[in-house]
Amino acid sequence: MTHPADDPLELPDAIHAQVNVLAAAGDALARQGKTGEAVAAYVKALGLVPEPLSNWSAATWLLTAIGDARFNAKQYEAARLALQDAMHCPGAIGNPFIHMRLGQSQFELGNLTSAADELARAYLLEGKAIFQEDDPKYLAFVTSKLDPPPGGWPDGW
Repeated sequence: MTHPADDPLELPDAIHAQVNVLAAAGDALARQGKTGEAVAAYVKALGLVPEPLSNWSAATWLLTAIGDARFNAKQYEAARLALQDAMHCPGAIGNPFIHMRLGQSQFELGNLTSAADELARAYLLEGKAIFQEDDPKYLAFVTSKLDPPPGGWPDGW
């Protein structure tokens, strides 16, 4: 029998609690547009996660939060780096939001082949809905790169 603290994907309760407090502070700062302070809180929380980071689901969402904050601040290279690091962590591959943000970062950096690949992953997983809160240029770009399936796209795609 294993104890939850022995699970390689879940942090021990005490560390998890500290990470949650810092992440919540980062989220609040990000909502206020204080990107630098938000990222500092996320990085501090990430510092509590044991190495290798790629073993921990907490690293996935902290790196994603860093990437998202950097993207929203138009710091596209920093966003790309954080989101690419997140892709090495549990649950990232196949997460439509992470693929979308990484694709958008690649798009803004002019890496259009990588952008198309990542945005297509998000689109095929979630359809148009995932793009609703973002600039319509991303949806237009990805749909211009995909051939519809026989019979056309289903409703919502």
